[in-house]
Amino acid sequence: MLFLLLNFSGLGESEMENSYPLLSRIDSPADIKKLNTEQLVELSAELRKFIIDVVSENPGHFASSLGVVELTVALHYVYNTPFDRIVWDVGHQAYGHKILTGRRDVFHTNRKYQGISGYPKRSESPYDTFGVGHSSTSISAALGMAVASRLKLEQRKVVAVIGDGALNAGMAFEALNHGGSINPDILVILNDNNICIDPSVGALKEYLLDITTSKTYNKLKDEVWDLLGKFDRVGPRTRSLIQKIENAVKSALLRQSNLFESMGFRYFGPVDGHDVVYLTRILQDLKDIPGPKLLHIVTVKGKGYSPAENNPTAFHAPGLFNKATGERIGINSEKPTPPRYQDVFGETLVELAKQNPRIVGITPAMATGCSLNVMIQKMPNRTFDVGIAEQHAVTFSAGLAAEGLIPFCNIYSTFMQRAYDQVIHDVALQNLPVVFCLDRGGLVGDDGATHHGAYDLAYMRSVPNMTVAAPMNEEELRNLMYTAQLEPLGPISIRYPRGKGVMVDWRKPFKKVEIGKGRVLRSGTDIALLTIGHIGNLAAKASDMLESEGYSVFHADMRFVKPLDSALLETVGKEFKTVITVEDGCLPGGFGSAVLEWFNDNGFSVKVVRLGIPDEFIEQGTQQELYAECGFDVQNIYNTAKSYAVKKVKMRAG
Repeated sequence: MLFLLLNFSGLGESEMENSYPLLSRIDSPADIKKLNTEQLVELSAELRKFIIDVVSENPGHFASSLGVVELTVALHYVYNTPFDRIVWDVGHQAYGHKILTGRRDVFHTNRKYQGISGYPKRSESPYDTFGVGHSSTSISAALGMAVASRLKLEQRKVVAVIGDGALNAGMAFEALNHGGSINPDILVILNDNNICIDPSVGALKEYLLDITTSKTYNKLKDEVWDLLGKFDRVGPRTRSLIQKIENAVKSALLRQSNLFESMGFRYFGPVDGHDVVYLTRILQDLKDIPGPKLLHIVTVKGKGYSPAENNPTAFHAPGLFNKATGERIGINSEKPTPPRYQDVFGETLVELAKQNPRIVGITPAMATGCSLNVMIQKMPNRTFDVGIAEQHAVTFSAGLAAEGLIPFCNIYSTFMQRAYDQVIHDVALQNLPVVFCLDRGGLVGDDGATHHGAYDLAYMRSVPNMTVAAPMNEEELRNLMYTAQLEPLGPISIRYPRGKGVMVDWRKPFKKVEIGKGRVLRSGTDIALLTIGHIGNLAAKASDMLESEGYSVFHADMRFVKPLDSALLETVGKEFKTVITVEDGCLPGGFGSAVLEWFNDNGFSVKVVRLGIPDEFIEQGTQQELYAECGFDVQNIYNTAKSYAVKKVKMRAG
């Protein structure tokens, strides 16, 4: 396990004991079980303080973990982990879980290069029962574990913890629908805080709000719970009777059938998710009730840290911040800097939408993350946050396009993978003009393997009718977006990376881009560099280094992976025997493969040296660290180009 190989600690032993007298003694859940229930309150307070102390200086996901501190303590107190399985949905909220399961002393390496992962990861700890990072997988995975336990005749308890935002995804409902029909011994804990990253949306949110605000129902629910606690004494007949009465009361008071019980899950709640003593009692009772169950807890995202409670969206992953004041460090800078690509997208879409009334914006629960919130604020009737539902987002966009609108469907590259069938069947097959703006294309940094946008260039270019583009800078992003809405082009994918661009003065007048045409940035004779997207800026710096040493470099920004610029490639194929391609995407099937295929199909004997993401999963680290690991940072591009350019120079000299 990775964390056992790290021989350093964030705090000295004495400092740890003085600051966290209980937490310093917790090396595994077995140590939690030595505490009495009153001490669990103190442990929860120390755990919350530890998360605040460490994450303020070592950025990561923050508010989500604060909201489930008491739940995390209660789960490990009641259940026999890791024999009993706990599956966390997404994993944003699992920091407390990691700290309590042997990773306290290396928690400061969270999300760092060669440190521990920011998400539960099976290879990291036996307590991480299922690797997560994408939303709404927990119930399906837990259901599989529960059925496996039944088939293997094991007496294993299985718990899935899912947030209200993640619950609105179709996969979660598919799992509930299946689970209710096969009667597994599983507990689903619904962590209801009315927010995912942005506030939750949709009918499910209103349904849960009805439950949590029904005073009559909640009062009677507490009385029913007291009866449930006496099951052992009253026998199975009374137990069955109480269950029937309870179900009838829920339906009558809420004036609708209970959604979860209609799907075969016994519903309990809502209960206070910050009362750790009460949670331990409830969880202990639920362990003894067989079959599929759902416990609805109500929590506050960012609980215990007022800046996060007041602004949970900003403190979802706040970066560095002053824990005393809540001030986020480095957010506001007086010195002009290039904008983030996502902000260029958000501002540009509003500009275009003002000019073109057919434009609409769609995002699956990432309005702030992709900056579509700019359009939501200014044009709420033309912007749609559909919740964590990528498949729906794509087909909803297809329906809009079928009726003559121009949908800009903005999804992170890694999440677009979840809607690949809809891209093919509902958009491309019908050649509908949906503009896919794929944020976080390429290596995203400290979120690691689950979030890298490594595959979109490869999987999008294989789809008929699809145009695949990637801008090298902010101006190019604006112009590609402008071009995409001028006339129906069929589906187009425009991908751009996480983080800042390269232009301070980026708001240039719009220019139409000729589809399938690249740009020659530098003419030369010694070596050819062909690049796609933002990573071309690193190749440009490498080219500067080479030219300072007397090498003549040809560098073209191809802009399009599909269609490729045939005229440009023909020129390159005639003048160079070796071509180096650079992409921030997977090598198998990617941009370099497309160039290699073109040369082969058109009879050119050209050696293509491909730089990009290798055929393996890349872990977390800064983007620069990961570019270097994968061999396409400035130095590696320079080294590779020089090694081939030297041969040509020597041949000429001879």
